[in-house]
Amino acid sequence: MDAAPSLDLRAVQARTVRVLVLGQILGGLAIGSTLSIGAVLATEVSGSEAWAGAAATMSTLGAGLVAIPLARVASARGRRVSLTAGVLAAALGAVLTVVATMITSFPLLLLGFALLGSGAAVNLQSRFAATDVASAQHRGRDLSIVVWSATIGAVAGPNLFGPGAAIADALGMPPLTGSFVIAVVAQVLTALVFFVGLRPDPLLASRTLLATAPVVTEHGAVRVRSLVIFAIAVIGVSHAVMVSVMSMTPVHLVHHGAALTVIGLTISLHVAGMFALSPVFGWLSDRVGRVPTILLGQVLFAIALITVAVGSASTTLVTVGLVFLGLGWSASTVSGSALVADLVPGSARTRVQGRTDLVMNFSGAIGGATAGPVLALLGYSGLAGAAGVLVVASAVACLVLIFRAGSPATPPATRSTEASATTAT
Repeated sequence: MDAAPSLDLRAVQARTVRVLVLGQILGGLAIGSTLSIGAVLATEVSGSEAWAGAAATMSTLGAGLVAIPLARVASARGRRVSLTAGVLAAALGAVLTVVATMITSFPLLLLGFALLGSGAAVNLQSRFAATDVASAQHRGRDLSIVVWSATIGAVAGPNLFGPGAAIADALGMPPLTGSFVIAVVAQVLTALVFFVGLRPDPLLASRTLLATAPVVTEHGAVRVRSLVIFAIAVIGVSHAVMVSVMSMTPVHLVHHGAALTVIGLTISLHVAGMFALSPVFGWLSDRVGRVPTILLGQVLFAIALITVAVGSASTTLVTVGLVFLGLGWSASTVSGSALVADLVPGSARTRVQGRTDLVMNFSGAIGGATAGPVLALLGYSGLAGAAGVLVVASAVACLVLIFRAGSPATPPATRSTEASATTAT
């Protein structure tokens, strides 16, 4: 059995976080080693630069499409089986990508990219897995530690192009496919880490040891439902804002004559902003409150968008803006995800979490798809202004919730769910 009444929840949670962190590092290496060259590979196989964005688009769509199926598997079989299955699907995607390149089949390449997106879906589901048996007081912190661990793979992965080329040469494969061999190995190792390490399964343990009744606050079920919708919406909007501006930044910088090394540094610093300080935002969401930390994220977004709009002609200011863009995403996503975990205990948890990831990925895909036309019509500053409309709407929603709660520190739903969790424990 995966859970028993004698389990020490603290020990289970500590083990779960360690396993998830290791899985995130390995999975991040797999994603990072392939994502950076996906556009180049798509161009080579398709024979047209018009398909350069296919890798990112298909990966994002793939992550969104598998979000709910993975959540259903988790609900039925636990996190261990769900995360393992998702990782193995991503490994299959890497294999198909290599085969597609060798036989020059673009449709098969697109399928490979879509399956690779399953790895990103697993990374997202991992942050929720960190909350299954976490105490209410440390839920945001534990979630943010798992998010932070993705930094290691995301930074190191793109630097594996050299070893990947050497592997491809040794195996007689097309030069760009060596990184996908690394991805296969990393994903298989990740699957082993999850399948062996997630015992007892945190989700199954939470069902056995914690109360599974729906949360009932003094504001009623309708109030809780509204807060869930708010949390999911703000995660989706924040992801759309981040992806839309980030994806067009390299194009903008190229048009202004920036060197590729400078563009690479800008994106690297942006990624560092997304992940490096996530534990700080997790701590803040536990101590100050979920909604106030989400509001902080919107303020950081506003700083980012104003900076890139005013300083669009300055590479330095654009880089500074991209760092704040990453910080805004981190604060909003970490605290929004913790709020979802607060509000939806019991059997509905995985279903709502799957919908959250679906909305997040599709919002990113829509943001990325619309950013190009907006950039062409309004320019980089205009793109920042358009994204700013979404940020203002999210900030207003946060302020309304805070003032209705009657406390600037902790939203009522968080207090109520914390009380429920404490009672259940």
